[in-house]
Amino acid sequence: MVYVFLADGFEETEALAPVDILRRCEVEVKTVGVGGKEITGSHGITVIADMTESEITTDDCEAVILPGGMPGTLNLEKSPIVKACVKYCADNDLPVCAICAAPSILGHMGVLKGRRVTCFPGFESELDGAAIVQDELAVTDGKIVTGKGAGAAIEFGLAVATLLAGSEISNKTRAALQCK
Repeated sequence: MVYVFLADGFEETEALAPVDILRRCEVEVKTVGVGGKEITGSHGITVIADMTESEITTDDCEAVILPGGMPGTLNLEKSPIVKACVKYCADNDLPVCAICAAPSILGHMGVLKGRRVTCFPGFESELDGAAIVQDELAVTDGKIVTGKGAGAAIEFGLAVATLLAGSEISNKTRAALQCK
């Protein structure tokens, strides 16, 4: 299962665009509410998550996606299950994906050492000094996918889809969405 974690203050576009893209690619993905099932984003949009963090374990975790936003990123980082899922995926060479401010969580956990990454401008110092920061909308380095911000949400979602569903399916979805 691919888990997209949502915490109060998450960036709505960064969460929902990748979910939409992955579902179009027929990837099984669930939104997970951190702190409850009803989560309100940083722009006042309330989302009903598919499940809560208390309902999951790492047993069926195949990938994690962390949207940014403030204070959503800080709220995600406080969650033991979010950190356990990130660690599980990183330790088992499974996809770990984060966009905007959320790559800072991966940096704090030491997941980005020696990796090419991107993030929202101003968060570079939070990525672990050994990360190689790129000025791109989305960056894939092995099983790590990072995105720059809300305007990069579709490119980020397509990069995650390429990793999870393959380039043929991702490219078909790109064309259907009218992306260059």
